[in-house]
Amino acid sequence: MTITLISVSDLAARLAAGQIDHGRLRVFDLRHDLMDHSVGRRAYGEGHIPGARFLDHETELCASRTGKNGRHPLPTPEHLASLMAAHGVTPDTLVVAYDASGGQYAAHLWWMLRWIGHENVAVLDGGWPAWSAAGLATRSGPAQSLAPLPKAKPRGSLAGSVDAVAVLANIDKQDFVVVDARAANRYRGEVEPMDPVAGHIPGALNRPNTQNLEADGRFKSPAQLRAEFEALLGGRAPQEVVHQCGSGITASHNLLAMEIAGLAGSRLYPGSWSEWCADPARPVAKG
Repeated sequence: MTITLISVSDLAARLAAGQIDHGRLRVFDLRHDLMDHSVGRRAYGEGHIPGARFLDHETELCASRTGKNGRHPLPTPEHLASLMAAHGVTPDTLVVAYDASGGQYAAHLWWMLRWIGHENVAVLDGGWPAWSAAGLATRSGPAQSLAPLPKAKPRGSLAGSVDAVAVLANIDKQDFVVVDARAANRYRGEVEPMDPVAGHIPGALNRPNTQNLEADGRFKSPAQLRAEFEALLGGRAPQEVVHQCGSGITASHNLLAMEIAGLAGSRLYPGSWSEWCADPARPVAKG
């Protein structure tokens, strides 16, 4: 059975059983700060879940930026597959991702791995704060060196994506609905701390990804998430939904929340607002 979320108690039990030593488990620390890119690696060095390996969203999980392809353009599937192989991930390895931001960075890795055909991936519910609050063991310093596996290839996509051309055409065609995961004031165009243009894609709905979580940073129940997304989508099927945010990260959180809710099959616009607004010919809505 494929899982999308894993509890701290379940992960602790797997670690105690030596699943990392046997190659059955890999844990990745995705802590990050969009305003200070050194935060995640520094936090990892100070303390992390035993056996966890750090991944950097700005370098390892991102392709070269052109100024037109967004703040976090996707790497090639081949690059991502080889990166995972370098960390000892096989097709049978359970990958667990965590962060300290409600799961938004972990969810992005979750989506990226499904994008290259790795289904056995889950997000740690509650992330680093939940692990720390439980008083579980931590480690500091660098990760243990591993002998890399042979160069890997992606196995075929389990997650769909769309590009800016399709999103632009859809404004008239309306084959799908875009759901914007950014904060409401950014969606309305009142503020824009990250990108040069404020506003949203015309016709997009707004679902801030923070609404997927309880006050303790864990995901809401599947039933509650399903009710909330169904109310937002007004009867549209998951396959008619495309998620978007600033650069594809928090949009993955909404996509994961729909999966948790049993609403599988929605897609991601990876370039998101940072790519969209880089072309002044693309329309912008406010309010």
